[in-house]
Amino acid sequence: MKEKIPYKIYLDETEIPKYWYNVRADMKTKPAPLLNPGTHQPLTAEDLAPIFCEELIKQELDNDTAYVEIPQEIRDFYKMYRPSPLVRAYCLEEKLGTPAKIYYKFEGNNTSGSHKLNSAIAQAYYAKNQGLKGVTTETGAGQWGTALSMACAYLGLDLKVFMVKVSYEQKPFRREVMRTYGASVTPSPSETTEIGRAILKEHPGTTGSLGCAISEAVEVATKNEGYRYVLGSVLNQVLLHQSIIGLETKTALDKYGVKPDIIIGCAGGGSNLGGLIAPFMGEKLRGENDYRIIAVEPASCPSFTRGTFAYDFCDTGRICPLAKMYTIGSNYIPAPNHAGGLRFHGMSTVLSQLYHDGYMEAVAVPQTKVFEAAEMFARVEGILPAPESSHAIRVAIDEALKCKETGEEKNIVFGLTGTGYFDMVAYEKFNDGVMDDYIPTDEELAESIKTLPQV
Repeated sequence: MKEKIPYKIYLDETEIPKYWYNVRADMKTKPAPLLNPGTHQPLTAEDLAPIFCEELIKQELDNDTAYVEIPQEIRDFYKMYRPSPLVRAYCLEEKLGTPAKIYYKFEGNNTSGSHKLNSAIAQAYYAKNQGLKGVTTETGAGQWGTALSMACAYLGLDLKVFMVKVSYEQKPFRREVMRTYGASVTPSPSETTEIGRAILKEHPGTTGSLGCAISEAVEVATKNEGYRYVLGSVLNQVLLHQSIIGLETKTALDKYGVKPDIIIGCAGGGSNLGGLIAPFMGEKLRGENDYRIIAVEPASCPSFTRGTFAYDFCDTGRICPLAKMYTIGSNYIPAPNHAGGLRFHGMSTVLSQLYHDGYMEAVAVPQTKVFEAAEMFARVEGILPAPESSHAIRVAIDEALKCKETGEEKNIVFGLTGTGYFDMVAYEKFNDGVMDDYIPTDEELAESIKTLPQV
């Protein structure tokens, strides 16, 4: 067993971590490597250089370094909004009549409104240090694009965002925040790229997907000198940056002598869930403590619960590396679920391996049940949650109600990843009773999974 890490030595005077934690260092079975889509050979740093920033490539490929020092410039930026609050949900507990104690880590206390800023500033910083002109990216619900536009404005970088078309139309205010911070925002799929035109030809009138938007952003990055592509979830580097969430959570819980029994996070690509659970999963992997960890995904895009653990493309255009992950197929375009940030066809390779090895579990929930939970939370806790975050709220409530039935006094911790003040179209549809629960059939998923690459 490895020596237990004394977390306090990794904190500065503000209790902001001085290091990110790389959970891969403690994984017995490492995530499978990214593969070249043409040769199916493991990708090297040289292969990734035209797409990603140099320092981020090192972080992406490093399976062994447990703690990575956070540059002082990034920590100075973090001081604007970190450490973020860990809140005891007293009012929700009372409303539910549960003996469980419910805690949530609130990541919405910054202008971007979500946890995405934790990685956005890191990726923008490394791009700036490399002397790049700008970066390209995709965004689903808009949280990542908003966070990255803030980071790029702060550092003087150009930003080109491809926003999933359904979110571009449903969330115009999120789009305008990005533009206010200087980003150009294009609905995806678009006519501005070769891949966008091809997708529109094959799927006329499509509302888009994260996979489509990724393809377009990568194409623009690789065809414009001085640009690189950055991603807000899924990748190892992003989970590394987001570990600050879990490290702060553990510090606060330890201070009050609270050991969580259940840790819950919403799962789209995996960044916030991976970040929240990182130090707890590390303890679990090292045999120091045990926790029940639950990933919550939308029933309309069920990569964990109904997907296949296999190599697949990370993008619809099939130009990105192959990743071994739980996937429902890169060709699958989900229904226009209002939790846009959870509409990715696959899952982080780290979380996929941990799930495959039995270290965590997953559930899928329909969106009307999610919004019922969001409404209850807003009324009793005073925060309007993002639709993505509300997936975690839904299962936290369900677990607390189980405790009510059994009388167990469990400690439940969930990630409140952001606020929903730009998601009012979704709340309007729920309040008007016109929100539906689209759940793909087995036949639809099987048809998509048939298109997986043969590796």
